[in-house]
Amino acid sequence: SLSPDEMREFRGTLTEPGKNSPFRERSVEENLKIMEAMRGGEYREGEHVLRAKIDMASPNINMRDPALFRIKHESHQNTGDAWCIYPMYDFSHPISDALEGITHSLCSLEFEDHRPFYDWVIEKLTSHGLLSCKPQQIEFSRLNLKYTVLSKRKLIQLVEGGYVNGWEDPRMPTISGVRRRGVQPEALKLFCERVGISKADSNIDFGLLEDCVRETMDKTALRAFAVLEPLKVTIKNWENHGNEDLLIPRHPKEEWMGNRIVPFGKELYIERSDFFDANGPEGKTTDGKPPKGFKRLLPGGKVRLRYGYVIECEDIVRDPESNEPVELICTYDERTAGGVTPEGEKRVKGIIQWVEATSAVGCKVRDYDRLFRTENPGSETGNFLDDLNPDSIKEFEGCYVEPSITKDVDSILAATRKDEGEKAYTSSLHYQFERTGYFALDRDSTEEDVIFNKVVTLRDTWGAPTSNAGGERKRGTTSSGQQKNNQTPGEDVTRIALKACRILSAEPHPEAESLVVCQVDCGDEDKEARTVVAGLAGKFALGELVNKQVVCLTNLKPARLVGIESTAMILASEDEDGQLALLGVPDGVDDGELLCFEGFEGKGEPDVMLKSKGAVKVWDRVKAQLVGTSVGEAAYLDSDGQPSRILSSKGAVTALVGSKIQ
Repeated sequence: SLSPDEMREFRGTLTEPGKNSPFRERSVEENLKIMEAMRGGEYREGEHVLRAKIDMASPNINMRDPALFRIKHESHQNTGDAWCIYPMYDFSHPISDALEGITHSLCSLEFEDHRPFYDWVIEKLTSHGLLSCKPQQIEFSRLNLKYTVLSKRKLIQLVEGGYVNGWEDPRMPTISGVRRRGVQPEALKLFCERVGISKADSNIDFGLLEDCVRETMDKTALRAFAVLEPLKVTIKNWENHGNEDLLIPRHPKEEWMGNRIVPFGKELYIERSDFFDANGPEGKTTDGKPPKGFKRLLPGGKVRLRYGYVIECEDIVRDPESNEPVELICTYDERTAGGVTPEGEKRVKGIIQWVEATSAVGCKVRDYDRLFRTENPGSETGNFLDDLNPDSIKEFEGCYVEPSITKDVDSILAATRKDEGEKAYTSSLHYQFERTGYFALDRDSTEEDVIFNKVVTLRDTWGAPTSNAGGERKRGTTSSGQQKNNQTPGEDVTRIALKACRILSAEPHPEAESLVVCQVDCGDEDKEARTVVAGLAGKFALGELVNKQVVCLTNLKPARLVGIESTAMILASEDEDGQLALLGVPDGVDDGELLCFEGFEGKGEPDVMLKSKGAVKVWDRVKAQLVGTSVGEAAYLDSDGQPSRILSSKGAVTALVGSKIQ
């Protein structure tokens, strides 16, 4: 046989035909004799190969007498040393498909040029009665994901090089990896449905996969309080001798999941990041000023503990060496239980999670992030390993979660050890740690050593827009400072930000009977609720508003309404009979989702804030054209009177038939 170099030379090029091998006309008997010697191990690797006799002048190089069998003196993982000749992939592929009864063999686009040989093998073997099934090869674009690699060669390099902890590392894009991390099968199915199938190469945003994970986990994940970096809080005026048990829903939208009991007592833990130490080391770097928009706990300030009471920080116990706070001495207001604001007092804006110190369950948390820090690993240097994300895993020890998880953990661990029936998998137990993210139980967990893996954040932190140095965006530019080239002056609807938001609480305005003061989750990056003052008093019961998903205009300049600053506007529709209804959002829409107007998708970004007088007129012009259509959908009427519906990812926003929206 020809040597590898000679085969390469005789093969030809894309523009020149190949040349026949001098051994091409050997007899069948001689070829069989050499093949038997190859099978018997009488030749060295590369000394002989078995080739198909097709056409060395074919314009498709894959049809120029391709190799079928080659010699490999290596142990096979299944057959050991029983064989020393092995079929080439292009030869074994169609045969294995036919033997397994495959009707349609789906391949990625790079195999399109290999299809003629696939068909040739099937035709030759079926015509001689060696195969009965005739599979068909069809090519589609392969799935490419940003911020990761899917090549088996590169994945092997990650594993064997010790860059990850094996194939089941939760950062790996393998079935075992994503399963261990806690990604649900339903999320992968939803992702596949949204990506679809095409013949064109594409690079899918990793954020789309994360959105599918969030969407599925939001429906099924139990809620729990967790503190990853604890800071002790002592309530000095807590006069109860024991703890108070609070009854809290396990899921805010799914009543069938029931309630959980969370103890509240004298000693608590809160998240260190929920306290800004204005008088300590971090305060020195900002002259004692908290970050913009910080609404959580400050020295001398107040904050509400979610589902609990309002506390006030009165003193700080510090580490004598680092001067860092190690304990906060606080008082609580017993009148503020259950979200109540005492009459005549100012509402506390900040809400934080907590756990009771004596009953909290200690655990470890593995905070996973994307494995690579660039969209296309290796695109700049040629080595994908150069773009590994050094912060793709952070391990937190000494974390605390509420005690209600203990029974869940014990049950799932017992189910994984069953000798009969279908075993459970540890990551099927997953939670939304409120204000933190979605987490799943790791397989290394025991009853004494509980470990949670972060599955995904509550919101996309990688795709968040960055502001320019001045902190504001210039008119006519995107959040990255680039000039918009696809927005015309008449497209006012592209400049306003309508979002699906959720009302967390609603109380009467202390000074205006017609107004209601709401705390609303608008999906902001800082995870803080916004204060929204709305003229809904007497039109809706306060209890009816709580936990209701609504549509809010979120980029108007904040305005003070009878002494209280309102930072968003809740939209409602009113018909000719004076009936009022809040705009309705379809089920399954995430809180904070940016809505769009039909026909204007992708035609510009909303302004960061509608600040100027001219910008306010933008909203006035849009509002004047917002109506409820004859089929009860919220829409914008253009200059020709054609409706453009307000759309979410789950369908159109609803409004009263024949109404005006305000």
